[in-house]
Amino acid sequence: MTLADTAYDSLRRDIMRGHLPPGQPLRLEALRSRYDMGFSPLREALNRLQSERLVVSASMKGFIVAPLSLPEMWEAIEARVLVETEALRLSILRGDDVWEAGIVAALHALGRAAARGEPEALEARHAEFHLSLIAACGSGWLLDFARKLSAATERYRAPVLAGDTAPRDVQGEHAALAEAALARRADEAPALLAVHYRRTGERIAARMAA
Repeated sequence: MTLADTAYDSLRRDIMRGHLPPGQPLRLEALRSRYDMGFSPLREALNRLQSERLVVSASMKGFIVAPLSLPEMWEAIEARVLVETEALRLSILRGDDVWEAGIVAALHALGRAAARGEPEALEARHAEFHLSLIAACGSGWLLDFARKLSAATERYRAPVLAGDTAPRDVQGEHAALAEAALARRADEAPALLAVHYRRTGERIAARMAA
């Protein structure tokens, strides 16, 4: 792993977790002190993050963390629905025993992290579960788009829904998704996935409007 990779991972993690909040300036001098890295790897990391729309270039300010925007969030959610429902259909058609075992293991790990109340572990296991559903699609392009769109939408979910107490059986939704995928229900599983993502979007929109 290069220094630029390390800088990218560190910046991306802090943006996704809200440690670098939306709209915060990302001045190189401050980032060098924060991450103990030189300007060159930090610039490369910022350019990569800009390509993922996690940071934007602001006139006279350099880079800033991308602001939260409901229209952009919904655009990303709908794009994610298009990509991942197709990837899930393909995985249901092509998936083997290894794919099935991956879903079962990922769901179990997600449940354990949720029960333990470990935010960082829960974030990681949540991402792994959703990737496990589409892992057998056979398309590197779809998987790459899915990862980028996941980042674009999850950056809203984690900080905005922190402390949200409205009732929702998210683990039940995940279990239903896994069951439909493992049963090879190629219409039902993608439909459940679309509802799952849009329901999260509705919760985020309500929180942002409060």
